[in-house]
Amino acid sequence: MKTLFFFFLSIASLAGCAPQSSDFQPSVQADTTKLKGPYQYLALGDSYTIGQSVDTTQSFPYQLKLQLLSRGYLVNNPKIIATTGWTTNDLINGITQARLTQTYDFVTLLIGVNNQYQGLSQADYRTQFVQLLNSAIGFAKGNKLHVFVLSIPDYSVTPFANGLNQANIAAQINQFNYINQDESTKAGVNYLNITDISRMAATDPTLVAIDGLHPSGKMYALWDAQLAPLVVAQLK
Repeated sequence: MKTLFFFFLSIASLAGCAPQSSDFQPSVQADTTKLKGPYQYLALGDSYTIGQSVDTTQSFPYQLKLQLLSRGYLVNNPKIIATTGWTTNDLINGITQARLTQTYDFVTLLIGVNNQYQGLSQADYRTQFVQLLNSAIGFAKGNKLHVFVLSIPDYSVTPFANGLNQANIAAQINQFNYINQDESTKAGVNYLNITDISRMAATDPTLVAIDGLHPSGKMYALWDAQLAPLVVAQLK
């Protein structure tokens, strides 16, 4: 597992230096005279939040901003606290180091794939995920309905997982997602299952970025097509 972990980080690092994918370019049209806002948005996570191996504008937080704009909601550029390879504990430390002093109108949280990949304890994941949920609620001005948790994507269907135990990966991703959904339900925040969308990459290679591991801009757009209406419903 240690060897695979370093390989995982190497792929992520190389992909970050590679030419950015430009096959998907999000666009938006909006009547700027009738916009609500501006809203402040905080995105917490890992490589799936920064949009590893795609242009920043194709990452899901930035595409979400455009999706909301098309629905009449002006959102400032998201504040992103996320780094490729981060676990829940890394994100906790990253939030502490960021020393945030403001609150936000809404917050997204997507974290856990590196806990699974590194073979870390699911019990520790639950404890740390609850801590992150509480932090997200605090950043959202205490409004639980303005926190949006996304499930962990399933990378077992990507080229990166060829040669690995893909069935085991998928099963473990399900287990971690059971935990984050269970705790999200208990906390009363919004929960969006994007894992099923991620598994569409098994038959559609255009949903995978050039590194063979992370989502493409096209996949992130599919996430946001479901996430944006949830956000709008709570911002009304």
